[in-house]
Amino acid sequence: MAKDSFVEQIADIDTDFPQWYTDVVVKTKLVDYGPVKGTMVIRPYGYAIWENIQREMDARFKAEGIENAYFPLLIPMSFMTKEAEHVEGFAPEVAVVTHAGGEKLAEPLCIRPTSETIIGSMYSKWIQSYRDLPVLMNQWANVMRWEKTTRPFLRTSEFLWQEGHAVHASEEESMALTLKMLHVYEEFARTCLAMPVLTGRKTEKEKFAGAVATFGMEAMMHDGKSLQAGTTHYLGQNFSKAFDIRFLDKDGALKYGYTMSFGVSTRLIGAIIMTHGDKRGLVMPPVVAPVQAVIVPIAAKKEGVLEACRALRDRLAAAGIRVTLDESENSPGWKFNEWEMKGVPVRIELGPRDLEAGKCLLARRDTLEKTECALDGAAQTIRELLAQISANMYERAKARMESRIVRANTLDELLAGVEGGNFVRAGWCGCRACEDKVKEFAQATARVLDGENTSDTCIVCGKKAEQTVVFARAY
Repeated sequence: MAKDSFVEQIADIDTDFPQWYTDVVVKTKLVDYGPVKGTMVIRPYGYAIWENIQREMDARFKAEGIENAYFPLLIPMSFMTKEAEHVEGFAPEVAVVTHAGGEKLAEPLCIRPTSETIIGSMYSKWIQSYRDLPVLMNQWANVMRWEKTTRPFLRTSEFLWQEGHAVHASEEESMALTLKMLHVYEEFARTCLAMPVLTGRKTEKEKFAGAVATFGMEAMMHDGKSLQAGTTHYLGQNFSKAFDIRFLDKDGALKYGYTMSFGVSTRLIGAIIMTHGDKRGLVMPPVVAPVQAVIVPIAAKKEGVLEACRALRDRLAAAGIRVTLDESENSPGWKFNEWEMKGVPVRIELGPRDLEAGKCLLARRDTLEKTECALDGAAQTIRELLAQISANMYERAKARMESRIVRANTLDELLAGVEGGNFVRAGWCGCRACEDKVKEFAQATARVLDGENTSDTCIVCGKKAEQTVVFARAY
């Protein structure tokens, strides 16, 4: 590419959203496609987002007393068959190792699709008494699920995630943490990703295989589809009984523990892209942006310009701002285009005239507005601007989501709603057949339950509704 040419065009976000997404993730060097179908290579710019997510999320886990550990990638097949609903739910996605060292294995090994089984087997060894409880652990790991249809970050055969697993002595404690971690996720999405979400319980059809109850947070993407951005699961005693996780209680009785789990994955990066992106490319939330500010020299060959840019970079870095200086030979216009596509929250322009005036020019990625800034107070000004950008991105996404949640009383209204790029609230009687009918008729699924009581009638059968459900088409 010639040094003065602009970056290649990306597809129009409003007319070809799937192609726009593919263009953005590849051209901004977030990922590349792996040699095995369905896998992705997360490139440094993309992995930096995940590192920032990890850092922020990990601090929240530790504040709840959750400790990090690591469990093996390979799981004996016999473990997967101990909990019937669990194995049935994951069987189509499980990859199995049958040979190693040139020989057939005595027992096939699953490449972990999730770790309830292997962690449960270890908890059964470690937990003997009520004094050992609660056990609160998390692991940052990779998992493999052999997906038929894949898209970078959203659904790949291998992806990165965290999975927390806890054991408590009582149902009340276990359910309390299940709900608390859902709120931790919601707060993280709001404050770190500038992303509004709907939270609630999943239907029996949509719950995690082997769970008593699953709770999820759903985010609205640019095209009105939903993305499940995180889940927590109350597992009751299902896995405790399957893996003999028992403890001697204070009353001298041997009892089964109550377990729960919770997880988010690199799918969050896809959520950021599709929630905030625009015609120019990425728009990165400042808290997790790999680069929070980029300095673009103007007339860089003029005396003193680069030196001033380097000094400013060093001051901003010392103030804790993730900053880079673009000293490449590309034109300023090319750099503007490139860093806008990468979604960097703040661009700083600094040239000879700015130096004379003791100022620089700040350009916001979220609104594209430009303001002047005194060089002496640049660090504080940019810190405040980053906070403003984060708040504005959240409020803008929230307003868009709230304006696109509609109500339906008939299947035709529901179909029109989802085809118009909306979430649709509708009454539901609780019957699986009616839930299946919605999917068949409108290609929409129940995302979360929106309240336990309702005066509505079921959108399918007309009987009294037990719940209001948020239906949507989903990734």
